[in-house]
Amino acid sequence: MSTAIVCGSLIDGTGKDPVRNAIVVVEGDSVTAIRTNGKLPRGAKVLDASQFTVMPGMIDCHVHLMNRPPKTMEQRLSTSFSLGVAEALTSARISLEHGFTSLRDAGGTPRGVKQAIDQGLFPGPRLRVAVTALSQTGGHGDSTMPNGSQLRVPNVEVPNNLVDGPESARKATREILRAGADQIKIMTSGGVLSPSDEPGATGMTPDEIAAVVYEAHAAHKTVMSHAQANQGILNAVLAGVESIEHGIYLDERVVDEMVKRGTYLVATLIAPVSVLKLAEENPGSMPSWGVRKSKEVIGDHQASFKYAVERGVKIAMGTDTGVGVHGTNAGELQLMVDGGMTPMQVIVATTKTAAECSRLGNITGTIEAGKRADILAVGGDPLADVRLLEKKESFRLIMKDGAAFKDTLAG
Repeated sequence: MSTAIVCGSLIDGTGKDPVRNAIVVVEGDSVTAIRTNGKLPRGAKVLDASQFTVMPGMIDCHVHLMNRPPKTMEQRLSTSFSLGVAEALTSARISLEHGFTSLRDAGGTPRGVKQAIDQGLFPGPRLRVAVTALSQTGGHGDSTMPNGSQLRVPNVEVPNNLVDGPESARKATREILRAGADQIKIMTSGGVLSPSDEPGATGMTPDEIAAVVYEAHAAHKTVMSHAQANQGILNAVLAGVESIEHGIYLDERVVDEMVKRGTYLVATLIAPVSVLKLAEENPGSMPSWGVRKSKEVIGDHQASFKYAVERGVKIAMGTDTGVGVHGTNAGELQLMVDGGMTPMQVIVATTKTAAECSRLGNITGTIEAGKRADILAVGGDPLADVRLLEKKESFRLIMKDGAAFKDTLAG
């Protein structure tokens, strides 16, 4: 039996003006038609969203489901891998409850979490997982603490992530692909929460990056790069990396190359905001160096994002949630508006462009015939106030793959 969603206002994710009184027809897991003539399909189940805004499910291009803040260092060290998997599945459900029907996990989450959701064992968004993130020794992904202790214990599902030299990078990339990665994550600069480097430090050599990109592309996978330092961003872009994560220190040359190559920027503006908020609200949940560096980078981060928007860089929404609390992802949207995007541009970045960045554009990201029925019905007009999308109670319908995870339209 088909389902007909009667829309008050339809935002289809393409950037086109909203359509009033459209009817979205769903059969099985997919949209089969958009009707504008007011005629309901014969025998269809009708979902009356005529008082609401209907839009595609949201997509976050940068999360860490295996991180579950706020946790003190003691709590992190006391969390077993298997407990972390259970927490990741809980965080996935929370993400779906907040309107996110697809996520790109940027490291730490094993393939089994994705498989459990795909097999219907647990509710959650569609996942694309990086499994882990490759880093040079002493780089942003090196979890060795100053006293030599390790916060990360490699296992067969999440392989070792430290690489030094092109052949080491090549072998590790192959191991991560074997472990089920949908994309490869690398660290081409220092970062905020790492203990041994600074955000302005370059990470990984061009030859190391090139080896990773070659192996990923040979397997028809993309590469995403944690890249905050200007030179680290440039090295990644020139090597053919598809998306720059964070992009704190952009300049004209880097932006020129990103525009020319179609490189995505996944800015995660909310990440340093979340670090500072958690540090204030939950003492001990954030290291002192992370607080210091967040304060130092936040202004440059916002300025670089605004410059990228002005220059026409492709923006895909991402948050680094897992640094912040799961379910707060949509807090990124107002920051994007503050950075110079219109609410419609932000919604496109969170649907269509995010799907393309995650290599999901052929199945989701817009509401159109042939795409999966990942659909939200929202109370109010997010084009007037994107903050509506931050509130779980705003969602009257959350549909993924044609199945209603939440449906209060009759209530």
